[in-house]
Amino acid sequence: MNLSVKILIFMLVGAVVGVLFLQFGGYQCASDLSKAECQTIQQGSWAYTYFVEGLFNVGGSLFINALKMLMVPLVLVSLVCGVCSLADPSKLGRLSLKSIGLYLLTTAIALTLALTLASIFQPGIGMPVGDATFDASSKPPLTDVLINIVPTNPFEAMVKANMLQIIVFAILVGLAITLSGEQGKRIGNWFEDANKVVMELVNIVMKFAPYGVFFLIAKTFATFPFSDLAEGLGGYFALVIGGLILHALLTYSVLIAIFARLNPINFFKGMWPAMITAFGTSSSNATLPVTMRCAESNLGIHKNTFSFTLPLGATINMDGTAIMQGIATLFIAQAYGVDLSMAQLLTVVLTATLASIGTAGVPSVGLILLAGVLTQVNLPVEAIGMILGIDRLLDMTRTAVNITGDAAVTTIVAKSEGEIDIDTFNDTSNRSNFDD
Repeated sequence: MNLSVKILIFMLVGAVVGVLFLQFGGYQCASDLSKAECQTIQQGSWAYTYFVEGLFNVGGSLFINALKMLMVPLVLVSLVCGVCSLADPSKLGRLSLKSIGLYLLTTAIALTLALTLASIFQPGIGMPVGDATFDASSKPPLTDVLINIVPTNPFEAMVKANMLQIIVFAILVGLAITLSGEQGKRIGNWFEDANKVVMELVNIVMKFAPYGVFFLIAKTFATFPFSDLAEGLGGYFALVIGGLILHALLTYSVLIAIFARLNPINFFKGMWPAMITAFGTSSSNATLPVTMRCAESNLGIHKNTFSFTLPLGATINMDGTAIMQGIATLFIAQAYGVDLSMAQLLTVVLTATLASIGTAGVPSVGLILLAGVLTQVNLPVEAIGMILGIDRLLDMTRTAVNITGDAAVTTIVAKSEGEIDIDTFNDTSNRSNFDD
């Protein structure tokens, strides 16, 4: 049984276990209690204490920490090796332009799709506004993000896992090694050896992926407020899920088929382990080691391409988040009875597309972006509180779409640069085992 099948089975079992805990775990709430009172009862029950916040929380957190442990050394070492292997250093400029251009394009397509779906199905019509509240964190201005791309202290950037700064530092180190002659070759060989060791660490951690995903999914479903779906949020929830699936299957398939002239089915088969892991962890950065492993072993993409495009995409590319923002914006507008003009809709597309770079590396980035979009079109930011309860499961799904978009762009860029092994990409007979 290969890894992706194991992860999928444990994910489904985790969902069932979580739902059973929610229904029969000894912390059901009476219908006349408020949500706050119900939450207090839940958190005081034995099932919640020993299993949800105990076993499930500890097991899932250990797995996420293990993935995050790999993130910085993997990006640093693999990107240095990738830059060292470039025969033409100017190729980095082409990779940058192609990657950023495609990332912005797919984000704009995702937003356009989301606004179209929300306009057609109108999930917010008749939704009671209530007394929703939400305190939005401020996002850093784009100028500060651009200035801070170059690290003043590369070690501090690694400690804080500032991916943009790590990418810049790794590129500069790789270029310096390339230009340093014989001494540089010796350092380059050391990074090649280190890259092999880090990839073995990825293999070790991935052996525990099914169990980590089980704990994460079980905890999510044991605390997911399914009652909110019956209180008017079901239409919004279904529309976001539908938009995410449609964008992943349709947009990426068309782009890969047209621009890369490759079979999209083989692409999705190769990325399946990373997509499942992203769903369980809800973090593009935490999933990055798995995404990079799938790109190399399953899709046949050379490391001097994916080592640059994937960390960059995990930082600035947010197609799934863009779909949530577009649908949520119209959902809130419809709930408040506000008709957005075409100019305002275009503002939503432009603001959310460009703001994805300005919020790179900021926690709860999706909600921060949404708060900024609502402000631009004069909608109340506190309305985010209406959808906050069910956002966890949506966050898991859109993270899977985000990393799929990163890999789709990487595949297109690699094909255009001749940096992909077509035989490996088309060979679906031995994938996802992470044994070699």
